[in-house]
Amino acid sequence: MLNELIGSVIQALLFALIPFLVWLASSRKKENFFAWIGLKKPRCQTPKITFGFTAAAAAAYILAMAFCIRLLPEGVTTAGLQFAGQGASGLLSVLFYAFVRTALAEEILFRGFLLKTVRKRFGFRTGNAAQAVLFGLMHGIPFGLAAKSLGAFLLLTALPGLFGLFQGWLNEERWAVPSFPAGCFMAV
Repeated sequence: MLNELIGSVIQALLFALIPFLVWLASSRKKENFFAWIGLKKPRCQTPKITFGFTAAAAAAYILAMAFCIRLLPEGVTTAGLQFAGQGASGLLSVLFYAFVRTALAEEILFRGFLLKTVRKRFGFRTGNAAQAVLFGLMHGIPFGLAAKSLGAFLLLTALPGLFGLFQGWLNEERWAVPSFPAGCFMAV
């Protein structure tokens, strides 16, 4: 568990390094770093409806990904496989992996930095599309290469990409704080 905690913190810091350097060079006098990448208290006029919609979308995404992962050829593994068979003793490691190493790190880089940086220059739709495409490719390329399959690449790029598009919309449009950069941390 200690190794997972250390690895998770290191990855989150590495994913935050480029955004931090850009913030230092461009925005440190205008806004604090955490607000700049979107880590601020979210506001929503209909939080119960939005939460329900988000939970349903997350469940659909998880089910679709679980189905797709089962279609991968034998020998192609996922990152979560390292926790198989650990039982309750691996729960803390899984939580660090899921929420710090994966969710926090990815949200900082993709929705926190890429979306907001591109949005500032080209608008929300372009920023959201750019971060979603890169988010999808980050997931699809390794699986496509490991499986040696164009189908695996396309499917495992499209699903995370579409969910990244949803997360960008959710952060910037649905749970938006009325000042730029508007957003919040969503570990969905």
